[in-house]
Amino acid sequence: MSYEESSTLSSVQRSMLRAARSRDSQPELRLRQAVHRLGLRYQVATRPLPDMRRAADLAFPRAKVVVFMDGCFWNGCPTHATPPKANREYWAEKLAGNKARNKEVDARLQEAGWMVLRVWEHEEPQVAAEKVLAMVQGRL
Repeated sequence: MSYEESSTLSSVQRSMLRAARSRDSQPELRLRQAVHRLGLRYQVATRPLPDMRRAADLAFPRAKVVVFMDGCFWNGCPTHATPPKANREYWAEKLAGNKARNKEVDARLQEAGWMVLRVWEHEEPQVAAEKVLAMVQGRL
């Protein structure tokens, strides 16, 4: 983010950007616990493709399955995302960029033979873990 972009953000918006965790968020930890209880072992915050900057939240290299935990605000959840009232143009651009990046990441991983599962942070961890289990078992 450039200085000009950051100077147009309010202190609340800057604090939101700083507070966004890249790993170990509460929804992610709950999902990991549920997946672990089902007997699956996984890698955390790993890059499935060495040249890819985006790390998967959970990865199952043998099965070539990756899981991303998407935040409702940051990734535009159709159920829970609400547009910010201040700096609408900046946030619309930022959130559209996040969605475009997710699509690009998914396409690159699928081209490389990986299955991608995206889980919304509001999803019930046990239900999401069962989706992960089915996907991993289907690939082994």
